Amino acid sequence: MYGYCGNFTGLLYRILMTSDIIKLLPDSVANQIAAGEVITRPAAVVKELVENAVDAGATTIKIIVKDAGRTLIQVTDNGTGMSVTDARLAFERHSTSKIRNANDLFALNTMGFRGEALASIAAVSQVELRTMRRDDSIGTRLCISGSKVESQEPEACPPGSNMMVKNLFFNTPARRKFLKKDAVELSNIIHEFERLALVNPNLELILTHNDTMMHQLVPGSLKQRIGQLFGKTVERQLIPIETATSIVKINGFVGLPEGARKRNWLQYFFVNGRNMRHPKFQKAVMSCYEKLIGPDVQPNFFINLEVDPATIDVNIHPTKHEINFENEQAIWQILQASVRESLGKFNVAPAMDFSADEAPEIPAFAPNITAPLDFGLTTGNYNPFEQESTPTTTSAAAPHVKSSALNWKNEKRDTYDNWESLYERWNNSESQPIGDTAISQSALSTENDLFDNATDNIADSTSVLQFKNKYILSPAKSGLIIIDQHRAHLRILYEQFLTIVKGSSHASQALIFPEILNTTPTQDILLAEILPLLTEIGFDIAKATRGSWAINGVPAIVANNNPVEILNNIIDTVTTNGSNNLRENLEQDIALSMARSAAIKSGQTLTSEAMEHMMSDLFSLSTPTYTPDGLLILKIIDTDTLTRSF
Repeated sequence: MYGYCGNFTGLLYRILMTSDIIKLLPDSVANQIAAGEVITRPAAVVKELVENAVDAGATTIKIIVKDAGRTLIQVTDNGTGMSVTDARLAFERHSTSKIRNANDLFALNTMGFRGEALASIAAVSQVELRTMRRDDSIGTRLCISGSKVESQEPEACPPGSNMMVKNLFFNTPARRKFLKKDAVELSNIIHEFERLALVNPNLELILTHNDTMMHQLVPGSLKQRIGQLFGKTVERQLIPIETATSIVKINGFVGLPEGARKRNWLQYFFVNGRNMRHPKFQKAVMSCYEKLIGPDVQPNFFINLEVDPATIDVNIHPTKHEINFENEQAIWQILQASVRESLGKFNVAPAMDFSADEAPEIPAFAPNITAPLDFGLTTGNYNPFEQESTPTTTSAAAPHVKSSALNWKNEKRDTYDNWESLYERWNNSESQPIGDTAISQSALSTENDLFDNATDNIADSTSVLQFKNKYILSPAKSGLIIIDQHRAHLRILYEQFLTIVKGSSHASQALIFPEILNTTPTQDILLAEILPLLTEIGFDIAKATRGSWAINGVPAIVANNNPVEILNNIIDTVTTNGSNNLRENLEQDIALSMARSAAIKSGQTLTSEAMEHMMSDLFSLSTPTYTPDGLLILKIIDTDTLTRSF
């Protein structure tokens, strides 16, 4: 009996022991998991290797990239180098020379500190390292593939380190498959290089791609480094900013309002020599430009913050680009005051804008008549869609585009020779009771019901109102429709242009005077990548000089639009979305770019006829709710919500 119980107990123990499900992962698997957070694309490898070279005290760093980092990323520096043991240990997880205990995290003066980068890189690539310290007579050569050390042997090499990362993601094909086109990945590498170059203006940095030198930067000041990277035009449009307090020291440059851009703006924050992103601080800077620039442009700025390392936490994100500040609110106020002071010193002040919403209308001088204010009422039979008296035909192959959607114009104001007519119209408008515009109380259940039968939902006696020269308000059976006029027109034009681009023969029309497109190195690469397809669609573009292209011809369907703006929009879209399915995507990009160029802007006054026509065109579309890039076009406030508000 006892023997039976003993056998049963032993069997049960063995069953329980074999049912354990928690296992300790091998180092190679753990490193690949870490690589998923740290090494997301080739640009991340460049960042980590260059930061290691900076921490090693290098004064010259050379970066060689092949096939946008897929085949090779090589970083050579003249820093301190490593011993034989250090070279081997550097690729182990959590091995670092930067910190010794947790308290060191709050006194960091190096770029790296976690000891994960090299282990993560070695887990997803084939690494070859040559390194030697200055006082040594011979160095070492170490080869690692997928976290496995293949060899380590002595080798003669110059002082410093030479790290070669080959065949990135060779053992994780899923990650490699989701890399974007070479042009897109290279643009990300260049962006990362620019950030590293700005935060280290005292270093010599060289970037080469496929045996073509992209950048060769010599040591200098921050302003000189900005000019080397982005051109003398940007450098000349900068004004200095400098403030010193017990909480933070601020220095750098902010851009003049005339240098603000619609795209490719340059906005950089550094803290203690480290790149960072901080939306709140960005808003602090933007608030200083509220009355100086338009809503569709952004200023350039390059701002460095120096704070006590104990008051920040940089260990909250794998890329170390996000930082927590202990004195965030105080720094926000100091930063805002500092930018405003710099703009004020250089006599950059908001000018009086008589077209602004708050500006009063000044009536014509009539000494014998006491006239009321004109609240935007106009007379006359102005047609907002009228064509020029002598229409021009761009090309025989160019299809006809409905003029009502392409020729929105500012509403013109007639001069009132007879003020009594104005009184009469104003009195008539006042005598019209509000209740005459009936709103049915039978609200629809959801917004989707409205869009399924959008035209029927509009009230029978449609009256439209423009609010702040930005929104169109219209009563509907379900309540009140609020439409963003720019986005609505963008959606209408996009659908029309997309049909044209897909169906036309893409005839090219030569420009009388070539337009010049200025490009950054990143844009140069992307433009060269998509140039054959642009030519097929109807663009005639030729390289002029380094950083500029001559636009000699454009597709006939866009002959009336700004070709420089269209191409910039196309490059931006390809940068964001990549160039997979290039033909289809480019057709959509061109249609969207043309629509953005031709669509009316916020702040443009429209007549009632124009607004009603726009609503009619919008609700005739299958998808009137969102723009092609996913922005909300209209919003419905139902009757119940309005009733509850009162």
